[in-house]
Amino acid sequence: MKTLVAILALLIASGNAGSAGAQTANRTRWESIAKRVTITRDDWGIAHITGKTDADVVFGTIYAQAEDDFHRVETNFINSQGRLAEAEGEAEIWRDLRMKLFINPDSMKAKYRTSPLFLKALMVAWADGLNYYLAKHPGVKPRVIAKFEPWMALTFSEGSIGGDIEKVDLRELRQLYGTPTEAAAPTRQDIYEELDDEPRGSNGVAIAPSNTVNKHALLLINPHTSFFFRSEVQMTSEEGLNAYGAITWGQFFIYQGFNAKAGWMHTTSGVDDADEYKETVSQANGRSVYAYGNQKRPVTVEQIMIPYKTATGMAKRTFTVFRTHHGPVIRKADDKWISLRIMQEPVKALTQSYTRTKATDYASFSKTMENHTNSSNNTIFADASGNIAYFHSNFIPKRDPNFDWSQPVDGSDPATEWKGVLSVMESPHLLNPKSGWLYNANNWPWSAAGESSQKASDFPAYVETGTENPRGLHALTLFPNKKDFTLDGLVTAAYDGFLPSFATLVPSLLKAYEGAPASHPLKAKLAEQIAALRGWNYRASVESVPTALATFYGDAIRRANAMGARRSGMTSDDFIAANATTDQQLTALATASDKLTADFGKWNTTWGEINRFQRLTDDIVHPFNDAGPSIPVGFSSANWGSLASFGARAYPNTKKWYGTSGNSFVAVVEFGDSVRARAVSAGGESGDVKSKHFNDQAERYATGNLRPVYFYPNDLQKHTERSYHPGN
Repeated sequence: MKTLVAILALLIASGNAGSAGAQTANRTRWESIAKRVTITRDDWGIAHITGKTDADVVFGTIYAQAEDDFHRVETNFINSQGRLAEAEGEAEIWRDLRMKLFINPDSMKAKYRTSPLFLKALMVAWADGLNYYLAKHPGVKPRVIAKFEPWMALTFSEGSIGGDIEKVDLRELRQLYGTPTEAAAPTRQDIYEELDDEPRGSNGVAIAPSNTVNKHALLLINPHTSFFFRSEVQMTSEEGLNAYGAITWGQFFIYQGFNAKAGWMHTTSGVDDADEYKETVSQANGRSVYAYGNQKRPVTVEQIMIPYKTATGMAKRTFTVFRTHHGPVIRKADDKWISLRIMQEPVKALTQSYTRTKATDYASFSKTMENHTNSSNNTIFADASGNIAYFHSNFIPKRDPNFDWSQPVDGSDPATEWKGVLSVMESPHLLNPKSGWLYNANNWPWSAAGESSQKASDFPAYVETGTENPRGLHALTLFPNKKDFTLDGLVTAAYDGFLPSFATLVPSLLKAYEGAPASHPLKAKLAEQIAALRGWNYRASVESVPTALATFYGDAIRRANAMGARRSGMTSDDFIAANATTDQQLTALATASDKLTADFGKWNTTWGEINRFQRLTDDIVHPFNDAGPSIPVGFSSANWGSLASFGARAYPNTKKWYGTSGNSFVAVVEFGDSVRARAVSAGGESGDVKSKHFNDQAERYATGNLRPVYFYPNDLQKHTERSYHPGN
């Protein structure tokens, strides 16, 4: 009863924000909350937040995040509300329009007002923590959001780096709603996507007690995102919250992590969790209508205004957009408008995202899954009782199997309506498989537990549209038939250097070289390179010359065969091995050799001289400079099957390759009578270049030397850098 009264009082206070004296009252209220919250920074700068209530801890958590990197906190919520152009100018208008097709402030405010009391209290605490930070740091000038409001938390309710809204192609959106000139012009996003072909995703692995030395379940938490997208925190309250892990900047729930009894890791595969509808539009009585069954329904017409920054101040642009009951119209295909339907349940999504952090066993975690709002994410789970589990996407609409859901379906046919969602048990799901291990590396689920995996034929095609991938093939060399896993052993597996793509590509190249006549113009030139590759074990490392040569060769031979591979339906590597000609392969190796010589002075350059980690600034679009300090990284791109993926490339002003995405956070966890964990984040915890925690984890990150996690107070006490209340 006391908790309910406190929540009601908090909500009433927050609702009076616009009344006379509200600012003074808010300051007094914030200071009162701050006294109940303690932020303890460990010797890596990681914040461990404790408080009486969950709301107190949320207040302290978001305050600590703002201390570490307010710019990233604000940017995530500028983006989630479709307000990037207000900060960054006209180039972001289309990204904002895409967001505002789905995120409407009035709708979010209404949803906030009807949210459960416990969730409203957390949202109020979230806004309070950010506003208190700004009040205590008048020198920090927000780019757009000068005052945070509780409803804003609903605009970013699920922690993935790219939500379902990003399924909408900005080029096609621009072609539909833009001027003819805009429709033809490339955007910054177009150019970036042409340069960046690194696979996005994550690794999750769970090992059952039967396969571990200590007979405890183990969990690998390894999200692959753009670097510095999340920080590490621990959140502990007297209401049962005690979770540690990676938290997306600006959110108040730990997205990938663990508590004392259970842990969770989200990956993403090819589940079809959204649908496009071909709308048959005509005119009737001076307005647009669309066909649905034997009806003609009116198209909803809406005005969306996008403010944007200019050199002389703010300007605005208004778009007329269209909707059907399926969703907003996002593009045209031939003579049809195409609308998009996605999961839009922000209250349930935020509820699920938060409540899973307090789930302590398989049963309670499964209960959180009943919200069905984790969208396209898969989940790897382990607990102290020894359970390991794989949950496929938590949101899969039930559909009529007579339609091809991989393509836009006929929106005029009522049979294409969704029929609810698949339950956990109707989706691919594994609990304690006989194999004693399970994993996902953004590949299909049909190899998730080796021979104990489920079969695609037992499910509708739309539950998974993806394939096996090189990281999946790599995982299948590491986990079967191994019975002696430890925390250290799981770290070793996570950083294993094997690159399975080259186990296919290089033997094919060697065969082509051996079969080429002595008179071939490249035979003599490539003799040393072939010798280096012949003796290679297909493992990446800083000192490896073959890793660098094979990587440059792989890029060249894949480009030469990209069209054929796409048409064949085969994997790129298998297509090349089966179809690439001798001339193609030797020419690609010569091209790789020449490129290495031109950029680095010699073809036999080690991988570590090329592949680098660099953090010079806290810019979200990071600048790179060969003259600046950087460190070598031995692991490689997910394109070649590196589990510890490192998405790197050269930039217009660099010869060296610099990583921007991949292994962003790595944690290994052992569950038993107590929990033990080790972790590392790319770079460091702070966004302040002057902080010692800006880049203090970089060497550990690059070498796989994970540090201990200070989960328990006694451990933290020995490694405390400072302890304080928010605002002090």
